[in-house]
Amino acid sequence: MSTDVVLAELRKVDVDVVTFGQYMQPTKRHLKVERYITPEQFELWRQRAIDMGFLYCASGPLVRSSYKAGEAFIENVLRKRAGEKAMAAEGLGQAVAAEETSGKSL
Repeated sequence: MSTDVVLAELRKVDVDVVTFGQYMQPTKRHLKVERYITPEQFELWRQRAIDMGFLYCASGPLVRSSYKAGEAFIENVLRKRAGEKAMAAEGLGQAVAAEETSGKSL
């Protein structure tokens, strides 16, 4: 299954945060690393996740699933809410201006 398909499925169920990391062999008794992912590939995955609507994506060789996830999620939710409030306030301001121009009451 491709990364894009997995990301699409996660968005369908409203997952907002995703992380991509690299397995590192902790000791010689653990599984070996088959290949290392390039920083460019991690950045590509991060950008795809953001483009698909994830609020936050941490992507890099040392990223773990708990990698600042709570902090980043809260920051992004607050940023998104602030943007929505600003848009609502702008819309209200436009409605008030229209009311003043037309003389009609909201």
